[in-house]
Amino acid sequence: MKKVIAGSSSPTLARNLAQALNAPLAETTVKRFPDGEVYVRLHESMEEAVIVQNTYPDHNIIELLFLQDAARRAGADTVRVVVPYYGYGRQDRVFEEGEAVSAAKLARLIQQDADSLVTVDPHKDYITEFFGIPAHACSAVQEIASFFAGRVDMVLAPDRGAMDRAQAAARVIGCPHDYLEKKRLSGKEVEMHPKELEVEGGAVLIIDDIISTGGTMAAAIRSLKAQGASAVYAACSHGLFAGDAVERITAAGCDDIVATDTVESAYSTISAAPAVAACL
Repeated sequence: MKKVIAGSSSPTLARNLAQALNAPLAETTVKRFPDGEVYVRLHESMEEAVIVQNTYPDHNIIELLFLQDAARRAGADTVRVVVPYYGYGRQDRVFEEGEAVSAAKLARLIQQDADSLVTVDPHKDYITEFFGIPAHACSAVQEIASFFAGRVDMVLAPDRGAMDRAQAAARVIGCPHDYLEKKRLSGKEVEMHPKELEVEGGAVLIIDDIISTGGTMAAAIRSLKAQGASAVYAACSHGLFAGDAVERITAAGCDDIVATDTVESAYSTISAAPAVAACL
């Protein structure tokens, strides 16, 4: 029998996924000892396990590995791992001599006790090639776009590299799409070069894969508001919201912040479960 195992990082997504798959949630205990070590226990047996757990922040990696081991010991012949947000996905190549390719090392650890893997909107789709097991990337863009359908007049990517995501969302909504010119000054500071966009008096959706420090999104919002946009919405698959990210985005004039439940927060308005279920 197939059962969904909810790690502690995305319990709401795990519940939504179990419902989408018409599979029960396994009774699971996850707790931390006073010294910080994690304890996991599955209270029932299963033939197939679908483990839902992020690899962000770091302590969730250890929890995932232990859940995989517990699933095998609970009798699972098939272990499918769902990593909603693949932490370390941006460390996907050697930028300077002597660096670890962290995304690849993490893949080797996960595949030791997994038969397949699904992740949502990784920073680069090719990270699935780091795995020696079937690994697939699905996207929550459909769900995000459907949420904003009828509410926006244009979809924008914060930079040219994210154009595919904006184009896909615009296709669902039925509106134009474009991108903003971005120059990164530091880990937190971003400079936007305004383009002549027909946004005056219109509502604009800026869509990205990750909102971390909020620098990119805040700069984009200020640029669009300066060009006369009546409303600007910020949406992403993975809302990390590090530090004062939310305050920065709000101060820039954002009218609403929306994220999925891959990383749970007060802004997890949309579920990525339908996309994950379809991929599984």
